[in-house]
Amino acid sequence: MPLAAVTLVVLLAVLAAGQVALALGAPLGRFAWGGQHDVLPLPLRIGSAVSIVLYALIAAIALDRAGLIDVFAESVSRVAMWILVGYFALSIAPNALSRSRSERAAMVPLSITLTALALLIAVR
Repeated sequence: MPLAAVTLVVLLAVLAAGQVALALGAPLGRFAWGGQHDVLPLPLRIGSAVSIVLYALIAAIALDRAGLIDVFAESVSRVAMWILVGYFALSIAPNALSRSRSERAAMVPLSITLTALALLIAVR
């Protein structure tokens, strides 16, 4: 369980680093947001910045549910973790349907991995 949570957090940190780069204008847009822009327009850059905050919240929920930190009531982390299982599972389809080959290649396996890790954490 702790290993699954730490692995999930490491993957979220990698995603967050990518979102930081995107928010700052790095030409990596083919990997995110449908892959339609090499450099993201301002609204998508803001979306990338918001994603970083959400990844931090997700990481806190996962670590709490795994018993590595104590931030939320157990009932909150239990329900939130199951919501995250659904969220990650639902992210597989849009990533698989992306017009961007780069996004499909990177994000589909990552979405599947995040779903599996979240499931392992949720069933604790």
